[in-house]
Amino acid sequence: QVQLVESGGDLVQPGGSLRLSCAASGRTFDMFRMGWFRQAPGTGREFVAAIIWSGGTTSYADSVKGRFTISRDNANNTMYLQMNGLKPEDTAVYYCAASTRLRIYYIANNYDYWGQGTQVTVSS
Repeated sequence: QVQLVESGGDLVQPGGSLRLSCAASGRTFDMFRMGWFRQAPGTGREFVAAIIWSGGTTSYADSVKGRFTISRDNANNTMYLQMNGLKPEDTAVYYCAASTRLRIYYIANNYDYWGQGTQVTVSS
């Protein structure tokens, strides 16, 4: 089992920045890829970004490319999402997830473990 805990969500004005963190514990050596997804009210869970845990290769949704940066600190089993140039449409609950196998990275059902989510609200 892998346990994931997100933090860093907040209320921020348009154009502002936030950094989300996801702390992993448990069988972290089983993790192949970690990702961030988000879910706004009345919508499905949307892919944001993903990173290969060992190699560091990253992938991004087109909607966040150039504004968000995913990274990880293997020594501390922590993943980050630096979000710059935030827009009201970025408002959502952000979830971190971990996958133990090579599967399509942007499909939520391909992830085995999930955190509880952290709220990001972008509003003036």
